[in-house]
Amino acid sequence: MRALLPAACALCGTVQDETVCAGCAEELLAPLPRCRCCARPLGRAAGPGNAPICSQCRYEPPPFDATLALGDYASPQDGTVLALKFGGVLPLADWLAGELASRWQAASATCGLTLPDVLAPIPLSPRRLAERGFNQSWEIARPLARRLGVRAAPTLLARLRDTPAQATLDLAARQANLQDAFGLGPGHDVAGLHVGLVDDVMTSGATLGEAARVLKAHGATRVTLLVALRTP
Repeated sequence: MRALLPAACALCGTVQDETVCAGCAEELLAPLPRCRCCARPLGRAAGPGNAPICSQCRYEPPPFDATLALGDYASPQDGTVLALKFGGVLPLADWLAGELASRWQAASATCGLTLPDVLAPIPLSPRRLAERGFNQSWEIARPLARRLGVRAAPTLLARLRDTPAQATLDLAARQANLQDAFGLGPGHDVAGLHVGLVDDVMTSGATLGEAARVLKAHGATRVTLLVALRTP
C-alpha cells in the first residue's frame, strides 16, 4: 500500500513511503548527551551511558523527575512540530509517538527508566483548542500510550484559564503567567502514581514544570516528561 501511495517527507519533501524520510529522521534522531532531568543538551564531551544531571537541575531541582526528548527545537527538526501544530499534518503525531516509544525503550534498557502508570497531554485552553481543532500533545500522547502499553488520560489535567503565549515572555514572566493555570481534571486521582506528561516542545520548562507541580501537589509520586523537541 505504501508503495502504491508514496508520500512526501514532511521535512524535505522527498517523495518516498514514510512520513519522514530516512535521511531527515537520522538527522532529527541523532543522539546527544542530555541532562536526565530536563533534557538540556550537555555537549558530546559528556560521553555515553547514563546522562548526568546538569548544574541547574542539581542545585534547583524542578518539579518533574526526568525528561525524554527526541531532539533539539531547531532547524530543520522543528519542521516536524511546526507542520503538526500549524499545518495540521497529523500523521507526524503518530511518527513522533513511534520514535518517542523507541527512544523510551532504549533509555529504559540503559538508564533504568520505569514506565508511567498513565500518560497525559498538556491541555490547551478551550479557545485555542477551538481555533486549532486538535491538541497536538494529545495527538502524540494517544499513540504513544498504545505503543508503550500504558493508560492514556486526555483530561487528567485541566486548563483553568487561558494565558498569553509563552513565547513572548521571559522566564520570570512565563512562571507568573502560568500560576494557577492548571488543575486536576474532574474525577481523576493521581495519588501514588507515576505520571508521564506529553508535549510537543519544551522551551524554558515553565509550562511542564507548573503542570508537574500540580500533579505532585495532588499526590503523584513521580512525573516524567516525554517531549518531541527541546529548546537547546
